Amino acid sequence: GMAGGLEPHLEALRRELHGPAVLSVLAALIVVAITFLIWRFVQGRKSSRKAVLLLGLCDAGKTLLFARLLSGRYRHTQTSITDSSAAYRLSQDKSTHVTLIDLPGHESLRLQFLERFKAAARAIVFVVDSVAFQREVKDVAEFLYQVLVDSTVLRNAPALLIACNKQDVTMAKSAKLIQQQLEKELNTLRVTRSAAPTSLDGSATGGPAQLGKKGKDFDFSQLPMKVEFVECSARGSKGEEGEADLEDLEKWLAKVA
Repeated sequence: GMAGGLEPHLEALRRELHGPAVLSVLAALIVVAITFLIWRFVQGRKSSRKAVLLLGLCDAGKTLLFARLLSGRYRHTQTSITDSSAAYRLSQDKSTHVTLIDLPGHESLRLQFLERFKAAARAIVFVVDSVAFQREVKDVAEFLYQVLVDSTVLRNAPALLIACNKQDVTMAKSAKLIQQQLEKELNTLRVTRSAAPTSLDGSATGGPAQLGKKGKDFDFSQLPMKVEFVECSARGSKGEEGEADLEDLEKWLAKVA
């Protein structure tokens, strides 16, 4: 008898389920599912990019920086001719790590190594020798320009840190001055380079990527990625015996990981 009593209710429910209300609920659920999948895909691509690339000219101090970040110890380094990579664990949380990759700064090698690793870059640390900066500003800006107009780098927009190294030396230029000079130099390069092909493999056909905003003087805030500057010293003020001064750099690494 109980089933008989339920019959009219079930009938009403059946009619309800064929009505327009259920279709809009289904449509909404499908939209939510698709949004979630897209979000997962984007997050997945971002989390699959686990590398932090150390870039810069020869003798900027990348390899010592790399060694100091990994072991804390000072070591004598030679000019690298190949890449070195290692897992860098963030002190507070042992499970979180990024892969630090130290790329050679030699002019004949650096672009081919960037080509190899750029797609995996979650973040880029561009190391500048703050002591030799005045002398090297054109070369520094040129390499940075090549990184910034690369189509993969522009698309993935990894966080970028300009690490002004060798601050233990009295003659070192400040991060503020280095930023101003680089913006000026990149602005000039943008004008002279706008005829050159954009990507390293020359695959882009739509002309070169425009650095910054058209008709405005270049500054770093115009880029698709977040750019920060820190002052650091891989050597440290006490030389080989003491600690490196990398606190701001380590904070930044913890943030981008």
